[in-house]
Amino acid sequence: VEFLYCDLASMKSIRQFVQQFRAKNCPLHVLVNNAGVMLVPERKTEDGFEEHFGLNYLGHFLLTNLLLDALKQSGTHSHNARIITVSSATHYVGKLHLNDLQSRCSYSPHGAYAQSKLALVLFTYRLQHLLTANGSHVTANVVDPGVVNTELYKHVFWVVKVVKWMTAWLFFKTPEEGASTTIYAAVSPEMEGAGGCYLYNEERTKSADVAYDEELQRRLWTESCKMVGISDEASRLP
Repeated sequence: VEFLYCDLASMKSIRQFVQQFRAKNCPLHVLVNNAGVMLVPERKTEDGFEEHFGLNYLGHFLLTNLLLDALKQSGTHSHNARIITVSSATHYVGKLHLNDLQSRCSYSPHGAYAQSKLALVLFTYRLQHLLTANGSHVTANVVDPGVVNTELYKHVFWVVKVVKWMTAWLFFKTPEEGASTTIYAAVSPEMEGAGGCYLYNEERTKSADVAYDEELQRRLWTESCKMVGISDEASRLP
């Protein structure tokens, strides 16, 4: 195991990380996008993005795009490289506000978190469409890990914390259990060549209806490219 530092809340840090990784000339067979914050008070990343959207979504959007060449070079016809992005069941109640992605008009921790998780699903589906159109040996899937007993809940209301403390052993997954679907997506032979899937408990399931809106996927992708400062090469594809 080798560690390279990367702060997903910093576009500069992401770019530095990618430079360090590329310098190693290593293949890249699996990329797991798993960083996240939940229900944090209104605050911004160093780049001025609302933290849920900036860290949970834009950080992974930029990282994935900067590593796409390495993934494409590493994948083969019989062994595709794999991108796994961790979303949440919260995306089912999420609404994407294309005119206010930074939640400047009205900030709600729950709304901002749900929007970031919906954006990850929309991103995954659009990414898989583009990978297929390019004939790349790379697949992109999105995972719902379930309700997992981690420090992600440290910003919830104190009553919820008490309930969590009392019931976690019964209703919450352990971190190991929560990671199982991500691991399944990353290494299972059953997922070879399969992309554009929403996975829960190691099974393909249906995401929110709005996540299948191809026009919304396309518009989010274009806007995301502008926000992180990369060219939208996808605009030349259907």
